[in-house]
Amino acid sequence: MIVDAAELRRRTAELLAAHPPAETGRQAFLEARFDAGLAWVHYPEGLGGLGAPRTLQAVVDAELEAASAPDNDPRRIGIGLGMAAPTILAYGTEEQKRRFLRPLWTGEEVWCQLFSEPGAGSDLAALGTRAVRQDDGDWVVDGQKVWTSSAHLARWAILIARTDPDVPKHAGITYFVCDMTDPGVEVRPLRQITGEAEFNEVFLTGVRIPDSRRLGEVGDGWRVAQTTLMNERVSIGGMRLPREGGMIGPVARTWRERPELRTPDLHQRLVGLWVEAEVARLTAERLRQQLAAGQPGYEGSGMKLAFARLNQEISGLEVELRGEEGLLYDDWTMRRPELVDFTGRDAGYRYLRSKGNSIEGGTSEVLLNIVAERVLGLPAEPRTDKDVAWKDLAR
Repeated sequence: MIVDAAELRRRTAELLAAHPPAETGRQAFLEARFDAGLAWVHYPEGLGGLGAPRTLQAVVDAELEAASAPDNDPRRIGIGLGMAAPTILAYGTEEQKRRFLRPLWTGEEVWCQLFSEPGAGSDLAALGTRAVRQDDGDWVVDGQKVWTSSAHLARWAILIARTDPDVPKHAGITYFVCDMTDPGVEVRPLRQITGEAEFNEVFLTGVRIPDSRRLGEVGDGWRVAQTTLMNERVSIGGMRLPREGGMIGPVARTWRERPELRTPDLHQRLVGLWVEAEVARLTAERLRQQLAAGQPGYEGSGMKLAFARLNQEISGLEVELRGEEGLLYDDWTMRRPELVDFTGRDAGYRYLRSKGNSIEGGTSEVLLNIVAERVLGLPAEPRTDKDVAWKDLAR
C-alpha cells in the first residue's frame, strides 16, 4: 500500500476515533499512536512508523494538534528522540529496536549521552573510558564522562568506550547502551554560571554491560557515533521554530513594548539579527525537508554553528537594550531542571546560558573544521596522531 497524505489522515482519524484524547490517558494515547505507525511515519512498520516519506510527518502532527491530542514532550526526551533513536534504528538489532524505541518515543524512558570526558571533549576520539570484555562475553566499564545532560533523569545512556588501546584512537572504540540504574553508575551535578545543574558528570566503576547491549561491531564505535553526532547537531541547529521563535522573540517583544529603550544603533543591530534569525529558521526548515530518515549530512554542523552564534549575539543585544535592568538575575540557587528554559526566564539568564551554545553538541571550533573539510571540501588540517596507537599518545 502506498502511504500518502490521504492515507495518513485516514489512519489518524481512526486513531482519534478509537482513542479520543479527552477520554484516553496520555500514556495510553501515545502508546496507541506508536502502535498505529503514527509516531515517526518514516520509521519501519512495527517500530512506530509506516515507511512513509519523512515530510509527511507534518500531516499527522497537524491532525493531532487540531484534535488537542497529547504530544510526547519532545523537549524533555530530546536526546532519546534526536540522538539515540536514529542510532538504534541504523545499527541496532531487531531485538534492540523493539525493546528500546517504543518506551523511548512515548517518554516512558529518558535517555542521556555518555560521550565527552574531562580529557576528551573537542577531541572526542581520545576518550579513555575502558570497556574490557569478560570470559562470559559481557563488558566491564570504568571511566568518567562529563557534561551529560539529563543524566539525573535518565534510565538509559548511549555510551562510547575504548575497547582496544593498541590501535589508533578512532579504531578502538565500541558503542554501547548503558543502564543508568546499574551498580557502579554514579551521577554528580555540575553547577553552571546560571545556577542550574542541567549537566552532570558520570562516574562508571565496574559497570557490567551485556554484549547484547552493544550497538554495531566491536571497534566500530566511532562510525556508529557519527550517526549520533550528526543527528545531535541537526536537533540543536534544526529546531522547528515559529517566526520570532527562540531568543529573537523576547528582544523583539521588549523593543515593541519599551520605546524608551530604543536608540538608532540598537535598532539597526536588532533588524540585522532579526533577519539572520529568520534566514536561519527557513534554512533549518529546508534542511529538515532534505533529511533522509536517520541519516543527516554534515550540513547540520553549519546550522548548529549559526544557532550558537545567533543566540549569543541576540542575548548580548538584549542585555544592552535593557541597560542596568539587563544585569539583574533572579535566583542563583542550584536547581536541577528537567528542561532548559531559554525564553521564560529573564535577560540575564538568557545571556549566561547562551555561552554554553558554542560548546554543547560540538564546539564551534570543531564544527568549523567539519564544515570546511566535509561541506566545502577544503584541505584537512595535519593530524600527526591519526596513525598512532591510543596507548602511545601523549596525555
